[in-house]
Amino acid sequence: MLVAMEPRRIPLFPLRDVVLFPESIVPLHIFEPRYRQLTEQALEGDRRIGMVTVRPEHVAEMAGDPPIYDVGCSGFLANSQKLADGRYQVLLRGTRRFRILRELPAETGRLYRVAEVELLEDSLSDPERGEQLRSAVIRLLQEVARRSLGEVAAAFDSTRLASLELRRFTGAVCQAIGLPAPEKQGLLDADDVCERLHRLESALAFHLAARVQPPSDTLH
Repeated sequence: MLVAMEPRRIPLFPLRDVVLFPESIVPLHIFEPRYRQLTEQALEGDRRIGMVTVRPEHVAEMAGDPPIYDVGCSGFLANSQKLADGRYQVLLRGTRRFRILRELPAETGRLYRVAEVELLEDSLSDPERGEQLRSAVIRLLQEVARRSLGEVAAAFDSTRLASLELRRFTGAVCQAIGLPAPEKQGLLDADDVCERLHRLESALAFHLAARVQPPSDTLH
């Protein structure tokens, strides 16, 4: 569902293997000059960055301005450390999905890309179904852990996962689970939390059936 408001401008940070989700936190090491400039200017402003993912067929073009998916997620620079050589270590908290309407022309002195975007809503159409899907996802995660790391791994903190607010649970698990970036993008594209959980359940079940388990050691 689209939010009825004027389009916003947001600086873009394209990566090939990171998909940011609302209600999640990711650490980033920022070293390219254009993204150091982006980070510095974001820290001087509203501390927001638009994370987007490069289309897989164009990852060889990362040094330029490769094509990206239309849907991304804004992130708030919750914590940052500038290193002596100008690099940054940051913690980025996912806040709101957006859809790119158009990219703005390059400006003198600006090294990074900027887009005009519309913000997207994460609706929750059926909370009861959402809880059912949460339970199914937790069972699959337990099986992933058991197969990947042995019986002891099945004791990961499912109680804590079950206690999280549903949107936060969905964002945290989608962020942490080691699915390929195009599959994660498919999760991010879902406008409804229940639909995102359903896609996540299907992806986990598929990887289990194919015996290609995403790593689970990032879940805590």
